[in-house]
Formats: sequence, structure tokens, C-alpha cells
Amino acid sequence: MDHEFKGILYPARLPEFHRLPAPAEVAELVQWFWIPEWDIEPGRSSRQQVLSFPASNLAIQRDVVEFAGPTTTVSNQDLAGRGWAVGALLQPAAVPLFTANPAGLRDARLEVAAPGLRGAVVQAMEISDGGRRRAQAVAVVAEWLAEQSPKVSDEARLANAMAALIAGNPALVRVEDVAEGLAVSVRTLQRLAKKYVGLGPAALIRRRRLQEAADRARSHPEMDLAEVAAEFGYADQSHLANDFQRVLGFAPSSYRRHSGQG
Repeated sequence: MDHEFKGILYPARLPEFHRLPAPAEVAELVQWFWIPEWDIEPGRSSRQQVLSFPASNLAIQRDVVEFAGPTTTVSNQDLAGRGWAVGALLQPAAVPLFTANPAGLRDARLEVAAPGLRGAVVQAMEISDGGRRRAQAVAVVAEWLAEQSPKVSDEARLANAMAALIAGNPALVRVEDVAEGLAVSVRTLQRLAKKYVGLGPAALIRRRRLQEAADRARSHPEMDLAEVAAEFGYADQSHLANDFQRVLGFAPSSYRRHSGQG
């Protein structure tokens, strides 16, 4: 599946947006980098609605550096004027660099005191060439993260493997299947998820399924919603609709009608 817009509910409303791979030196700390840039005419705004990946983010803007914990619902951001953000979708192994209790930061943000990082990213984002400025900003954040991190432990690597297995295998719909795939107990999975993610393993599975179902409903309007539900392991279309309503606040049919609008 093309991950470029996965999690972004209304891509037609996006400003310029880029996802960049993590440099090798921080591959155990960052899944990828994301950089939106916008220049919206005066008097107008652009509302971005995101069903975030079940992970934490480090986000740098001109005036702040923030650690954003995992989300349990849709995130809304109203963009106006001219601006940018440089974000890193963090691997579970990076989370203890910022908090010992990620569950305590669900749907919340923590300001990170890193003026040197912020200043270097601002300087990078002032480069006139778009490709160069984004590459330089990623390099700055990657270098800073590498400096903050001690050696990644085997336990942290296992947490990364848990997240990667859940994210990359749509056939896994039960926590027991994930535990079997990693040759660990369900209890171990729950402990890893609590320490390194802040959401339980079942919640990671549900988020992946809902992201994929929303992406498929938007990008393949010819598919019947019952087919979408079946593809991603929902018992039937009503279970898919319940998941949409509970997390997103609207029905999949309504989302499909509006998802192509700018």
C-alpha cells in the first residue's frame, strides 16, 4: 500500500507535503520524516484532519519543539498564513528518550527544550531550494536524535519489531497472532506496548485496520464498503461503520462522499 497519504483523511486539502525516509543512523529511532509547507492566502485557512499512526512524533516548528504522544482519535490542525513543520514519526525505541510514561501523553504534547535543534532546523528551512532544505532539515534532526540516544537495547528492538509486524501484516487481527509471530507471550507484548508506545497491542491493530480501510474507501470508490470491511478483517460492514463512527465521528459512506473535496 502507498503510505504517502495513509492517515491523512482529506489529501485534497493538503498543502505541499513530503514524507522522507529516515537516514540509516536513526533507522531504529525514526520510521520516517514528514514535512508540510504551506502558504495560504490572507483570510483563509486549511483544516487538516489526520488519523495518526499509532506512535509518537517529534515536531519542530519555527517557535517550538514538541513531543506528541499517541492519539486515540482524529487530530485537527488549522493552517493559516505561511509556515512549515518538520516532524519525525518515532519508532517505539525512541519514546523513552522523551517520557517514561507514553500513556500519560495520549492526545497530548510535551514541549522539548532544544533551542539548538530548533535554530538549526529553522536555518535549514530557509534554504531556497525545496529539496535541499528538506534534506538538510532531516539531517539536522537525525543528527540531534542520534546524539540523544544511547545504544538501542534488545528490548527496544523487540518493541520496534512488534510495531513493524502489526503495521506491515494486514492478516494479523489478533494480539495472540502477533505474539506468536514474535515468539513471545501476550503479556510481554502488553508490557512492551505500555512502555514504548502508550497504546495496547490491540489498539495498534485497530488503528492499522482503520487507517487502511479509510485509505481504501477513499482511493477506491468503485469498491463496495462490504468488500473494504472484509479485506481488512472486519466481521461485516456494520463493524467497519461502528469503528469509523467511534474514532472518526462519521460513517464510511459519508467519508467517501467528502474525501475528495478540497
